[in-house]
Amino acid sequence: MAGKYQLTDTKIRKHKPCAAPVKLTDGLGLYLHVAPTGGKLWRYAYRFDGKQKLMAFGGYPDVSLEQARERHQEARKLLADGKDPMAERKARREEADANGTTFEDVFKLWFATWKVGKEERHVCQTERRINADVIPAFGSKPIDDVTAADIRAMMLKIYDERKARDIAKRAHQTTGQIFSFAVANGLAKRNPAADFKPHLILPTVKTENFARVDTKELPALLAKMDAYIGTAVTKLALWLLAYTFVRTSELIEAEWCEFDMDNSRWDIPAERMKMDTPHIVPLSRQAVEVLKALKMITGTHKLVFPGDFDKNKPMSNNTILKALERMGYKGVMTGHGWRGIASTVLHENGFEEQHIELQLAHMKRDKVAAAYNHAKYLKQRTDMMQWWGDYIEQQHEKATENAA
Repeated sequence: MAGKYQLTDTKIRKHKPCAAPVKLTDGLGLYLHVAPTGGKLWRYAYRFDGKQKLMAFGGYPDVSLEQARERHQEARKLLADGKDPMAERKARREEADANGTTFEDVFKLWFATWKVGKEERHVCQTERRINADVIPAFGSKPIDDVTAADIRAMMLKIYDERKARDIAKRAHQTTGQIFSFAVANGLAKRNPAADFKPHLILPTVKTENFARVDTKELPALLAKMDAYIGTAVTKLALWLLAYTFVRTSELIEAEWCEFDMDNSRWDIPAERMKMDTPHIVPLSRQAVEVLKALKMITGTHKLVFPGDFDKNKPMSNNTILKALERMGYKGVMTGHGWRGIASTVLHENGFEEQHIELQLAHMKRDKVAAAYNHAKYLKQRTDMMQWWGDYIEQQHEKATENAA
């Protein structure tokens, strides 16, 4: 279905207002109405019971291209079921008005207060996650009708579809904060998120040594990565993981705003790190080349590795693992395995343990110290990461020589 759409964010942003209103058609009845004043409004033209109707989805950029398409798809599904999308939306609103304040209403009130003084990137990421996972689950329900079972179902959906345990936990945490705000302000009677802890419903993550190949097998692995016939984005994800040896979750959730390619640097914000402190990844020349190739494919999106169907969500946590399995490394190599390989090789080649551990984000740092120390040994780490990029490149060349 996505292939029938025509617009891109770049095309929308570059369009200049004209003397008369203009329709930027996206397809299947969805278009962006551009007024002479520059205002951009999403519209969906459809027919119901023989009558032409026009449904509004909000203004751009407050309602993004992907969000407009999601609302469009929802409306088309209702139409396919013999229901008038506008009438259904009106009925939901009337029900909410009759029953009281909805969860989404409270979320908006909480968000306006909570975001004050927060880092813009953190604010945007939190809003995106709530709108992507929580609001579709029970946003339209009256606040007092949301149950612990609703929250549980939302979390399990996140885990079952994406194996994103940390994101499910954060969704529970933020939902609990919204309910606490509601209770404190007399908008809700109780906080159902407090009825259970995430570990009671989410599968336990076992502590284990992740499977990884021996260093002598690296040339063969790199050769197979080079010959991988899956999607270009997945192939480039494999290479970027090899060059940076970050955790898989840190890779797939990356946003383009985190990268400064002119200065060969990747700044991962604290909220995306396992230890809740910011992390700097110096980028080797090889890693920058991979990112430039990715930019040509996904550069119009917020996420570096957007999902195949929903570009507002990252690729599945299993994508890299499945790619390695298709290359013949099931049970032998994982995306996380690059961390062990890098640690072994760097230690064997005389790099300082402090530099290696800091680059692996293993060091336990309190939040106050982290504000000053996340850039510690940056010069040494930058040199180390370029050495690592050269090492991977040499191993790849060795595989090519062996094949010849």
